[in-house]
Amino acid sequence: MAAPAENRYLAVEQALRTAEPHELLTVARAQLRELFRADAVDLLLADYALTMLQPVAELPYTTEPIPVNGSTPGQAFGAQQPFVERRPGPSATAHLPVTVRGDRLGVLVVELPDVPEPGELAELATIAMTLGHEIVIAERDTDLYLQARRATRLTLAAEMQWQLLPGRSCRGAEYDLGAQLEPAYAIYGDNFDWSTSAEHLTLTLTNGMGEGLDAALLTNLAISALRNARRAGVPLADQAALADQAVYGQYGGRLHVSVLLLRFELGTGKVEVIDAGSPKMWRLRGNTVEQIGFQDQLPLGMFEDTPYAAEQFQVQPGDRLIFVSDGVYDVASPAGERYGARSLARAINLTRLLPAAQVPREVLQQLAGHRTTGTAEDDAMVMCLDWHGTTGD
Repeated sequence: MAAPAENRYLAVEQALRTAEPHELLTVARAQLRELFRADAVDLLLADYALTMLQPVAELPYTTEPIPVNGSTPGQAFGAQQPFVERRPGPSATAHLPVTVRGDRLGVLVVELPDVPEPGELAELATIAMTLGHEIVIAERDTDLYLQARRATRLTLAAEMQWQLLPGRSCRGAEYDLGAQLEPAYAIYGDNFDWSTSAEHLTLTLTNGMGEGLDAALLTNLAISALRNARRAGVPLADQAALADQAVYGQYGGRLHVSVLLLRFELGTGKVEVIDAGSPKMWRLRGNTVEQIGFQDQLPLGMFEDTPYAAEQFQVQPGDRLIFVSDGVYDVASPAGERYGARSLARAINLTRLLPAAQVPREVLQQLAGHRTTGTAEDDAMVMCLDWHGTTGD
């Protein structure tokens, strides 16, 4: 007789919580085989470029990665919904999104002897989410899951940049958020950061001057300084000023960091903005796409003791905001045509029905089509924010 659903979930949860960091998949397999009669269990994690689902395994890998586009696991990953694939006879394979607070990690693939009932499928989906939470915690103590995400080796600069990131997507009651960097395995100066609380969402979009490791070190310093100031609870303008002092103190004006800082008041949609450099913002409201400009202020670290002032901006429920670095809007085609406002507006319109987490990857793919060359000359960052507002709006 099968155990009650609640007891089965609690058993799996307890087993995962007490598992060794590198043995989460092994423990999940054992539990799902015993409690759900699973024939096989595999874990696929999205690679840094969000184009492949990489099997979790010890090095060297013996299983081929699965493309996100055109695959059944990729369908579950993209739609963020469980997907059941029928196999010959009564058996089936359940593809379950592994997601943590809106951050899409990958897909748990469970082969079952029978097509799962809706209640059982929901139970398995909850287990996949719990596994995701345990993976995030386990990454403090093991490289297994970080290694599994790599379709190729990261440059040292890219390693530093990815370790800075809070994630690649996030979800709250008032917003959905997604972001991506390119080239994923060789990024150096562009980066993004976010932090949320009960009252505010703070976004940071940065572009460090230079290339390679120098740009990564510069961006690392700037983001660390901005986080330090933010966590001290100082106003947005003071966060920029303190980070400016840190960058200038280290480089003496030789290098600087472009930054766009935004602080959203979750209850009202009021936004404080500091535009200190090249990251720019576009807004989709209704059927209208337009660039939203702010007062230009000096990049961080250009001069000593630069004062900064926050501007006010208002978002409305239904607004979609797209943030891009100059590696997006300033890219030239072989014919010399810039990927400017017209091309970006077209990309925003073409992706308007996609969820925020998928938009950055799609915009970057369209950018690659405009560029036509295989290698980007500059790194690029895209972030998408869908603003829902509060229930009372």
